[in-house]
Amino acid sequence: MMEATDRSLAVGAPAMPVWAVSSLLRAMDDSLQARFNPVAVQGEISGFSRASSGHCYFVLKDEQGQIRCALFRRAASLLDFEARDGQLVQVRGRLGVYGPRGELQLVVESLRRAGQGNLFERFIELKAKLEAQGLFDPARKRSLPAMPRAIGVVTSLGAAALHDVLTALRRRAPHLPVVVYPASVQGAQSVAELQAALRLAYSRAEVDVLLLVRGGGALEDLWSFNDEGLARLMVQSPMPVVCGVGHETDFTIADFCADVRAATPTAAAELAAQPQAAALEWLGGLQARLQRAEQNHIDRLGQGLDRLAARLGRPSNRLTRAQSSLSLLEQRLRHAAVVALQRERNELERRATALPQQISLVLGRQQGRIDQLSTRLGLLDPRLVLQRGYAWLSDTQGQAVTSVSRVSPGQPLTATLADGQLSVLVQAGSARAEPSG
Repeated sequence: MMEATDRSLAVGAPAMPVWAVSSLLRAMDDSLQARFNPVAVQGEISGFSRASSGHCYFVLKDEQGQIRCALFRRAASLLDFEARDGQLVQVRGRLGVYGPRGELQLVVESLRRAGQGNLFERFIELKAKLEAQGLFDPARKRSLPAMPRAIGVVTSLGAAALHDVLTALRRRAPHLPVVVYPASVQGAQSVAELQAALRLAYSRAEVDVLLLVRGGGALEDLWSFNDEGLARLMVQSPMPVVCGVGHETDFTIADFCADVRAATPTAAAELAAQPQAAALEWLGGLQARLQRAEQNHIDRLGQGLDRLAARLGRPSNRLTRAQSSLSLLEQRLRHAAVVALQRERNELERRATALPQQISLVLGRQQGRIDQLSTRLGLLDPRLVLQRGYAWLSDTQGQAVTSVSRVSPGQPLTATLADGQLSVLVQAGSARAEPSG
């Protein structure tokens, strides 16, 4: 029954060419080439993968459809960013049919992130301008210090890049102090904050190398690092600057201005700090060199001592001469001591002879002074006055009475005479004025 039906359809149907599968696929490919190519398409990357050959494969999709894409190694090597799932991109290429699977695919010849066209042109223009002015000159760039005292980091406090840098530094060089100069790395205020952080690091001069780091992102996310003012400030840095912005395929103006460009923030930290083991090995080498230098110095001093010993000759000869000289000095010293002792003895004898006479003279002078003072003292003796008929009056308290105004009638007094005392009683008294001249 089926065969009869098929035959009837075949008999009534118009004649059609019969294609080989490969021929049909080639014809479809030719039609696509003539009708569409080259073609530009915008969409979102999905299922991105890179084969060991270097070719990349992914799906380009939007809300209502998708198409398979192939990015061969040569075109992939020209990318200036790291393609990954979720990115909105624009591709240029050629539509074709992949014969082995009979699938429609887009062979990508160029790939860029969507919306970066104007920014990318500005980037290229600024790069050419600054390069012509010598800001990227390799001769200007400095090598990194082998053993920095401290490392500075300019980035956002909340950035993953800071965590990556600190982790790498703790692992490689936990002995190094790290100073963070906070700044926004994206947004309208980020350029001003990045410049302020750099100026702060320059003025404080507390680090030997400076890391400028940020994680990856789209061109517009990294645009703060394409600022001309920031670029000119970077080349004024008093210390070497390592730029680790974005991923390995991301490039900014800051990368070209830095003394060293690192593929990632972690790589920046690894470039700035040698592993602690390497530092210890370097110090060990210095210690060994110092020890060798010290030993060589000791050896040279020993040789010099040997030469001096040879010039001195036998020590016993010098010792004999020294002993003879010492004996002569000893004799001279003894003679000088005897002479000095005799001189002192003679002086003592002379002084001993003259001493009694000197003592007698001094005693005579002193006795004369005593007699003189005794005579003067005797003249002042009040008893001599009393012997001439005078008396000394005193009250009952023993106070001298020198004026009649100090006594009153009936007051008892004591009169001291030359040979004794009398008790007297005041009868009357009056003061008498001295006549005026």
